[in-house]
Amino acid sequence: MATVLVVEDDETIGQTLISSLRIHGHTAQWCTTGSAAIDSAKNQPFDLALLDLGLPDMDGIDVCRRLRAALPVCVLVVLTARADEIDVLVGLEAGADDYLTKPFRLAELLARVQAHLRRGPATPSASTSATSPFGLDELQIDTAARRAYLGDSEMVLRAKEFDLLSRLAADPGVAITRSTLMAEVWDQNWYGSTKTLDVHIAALRRKLAAAAAASGCRAPEIVTLRGHGFRLEPSVAVDDSM
Repeated sequence: MATVLVVEDDETIGQTLISSLRIHGHTAQWCTTGSAAIDSAKNQPFDLALLDLGLPDMDGIDVCRRLRAALPVCVLVVLTARADEIDVLVGLEAGADDYLTKPFRLAELLARVQAHLRRGPATPSASTSATSPFGLDELQIDTAARRAYLGDSEMVLRAKEFDLLSRLAADPGVAITRSTLMAEVWDQNWYGSTKTLDVHIAALRRKLAAAAAASGCRAPEIVTLRGHGFRLEPSVAVDDSM
């Protein structure tokens, strides 16, 4: 199965997570401090890490960044009592792939773990060749190299951001449901909240806007379709003569 790192200073939660992961066939290691987790990450690879942001010795966001640097291909899920979106965004920007807010149900956490471990990189829809670059406006997606460009400038995207942008760009102008995005970018058996999708959409919008401002290129717009999903469409040209 998988090798999982649990970083949690609460003894009850830590023991429960370790026991449950081992019952499900995973190899699990438990650290109660950020420094111990960083040392463990330097000494052995992990497939997935569960990181509590409220640690006694270090700031959890800093631990997140250092774990991401030490474990670039590890799935990193943060556990946080900070429910505000800005706190979740900070965690995702620090390198996390997903998050759960406390208190959480053990069944939901285990289902998320299984979903992440099953899921490989998402691929564009069948209507688009995965080996041919494609895009909209001045955005170009190269799925073979897993790189995205706005004009001549490469965008720096995290794994799920790239997968999500690729899926939207594969069918420009088409309304794609939330359930389709969750199934194809995360997992078809996703369990629990889909707020992680909204957080990733918000991050993508910021990065597209920043890249457009820096390069002077036109970036497509991610349109929210309330009660349905999202659509990627060309930016609206501004008439400078007006």
